Amino acid sequence: MSIAIKHAQAAFAAGETPVGCVVVSSDGRVLAASGNEVIRRCDPSAHAEMLAIRLAANKINNYRLIDSHLYVTLEPCAMCAGAIVAARIKRLVYGTCDFRAGACGSIYNIIQDSRLNHFVEIRAGVLELECKHILSEFFALRRTL
Repeated sequence: MSIAIKHAQAAFAAGETPVGCVVVSSDGRVLAASGNEVIRRCDPSAHAEMLAIRLAANKINNYRLIDSHLYVTLEPCAMCAGAIVAARIKRLVYGTCDFRAGACGSIYNIIQDSRLNHFVEIRAGVLELECKHILSEFFALRRTL
């Protein structure tokens, strides 16, 4: 999660919503990491999770990231949750809940919906205070501008 936090801090510095993500293989190798790049890329799908999943899939030359773990500072939205399921990620670990758009337990739970063909393990609250602090600081700064 510390790598994800570093990417969230880099996104913050770039003026992006500070979310960071890391995809780790079953043997513990970091496959990919990214922060949000929605503004820089002018792309509403350039969330940290989407970018990290794409990079990891390209790195292993397989769109299935079976047995991999995804670490992200903020609970994924519906779009990212769908990508996590499609990539067959084994486990999601996130820092803080998103009570406005969270789709992995807060508002929806897409990644554990029994109607879908893949079930993702979840662990929430990892380094939660650090993850919350970055987001709180970012939005407090935005409100003063």
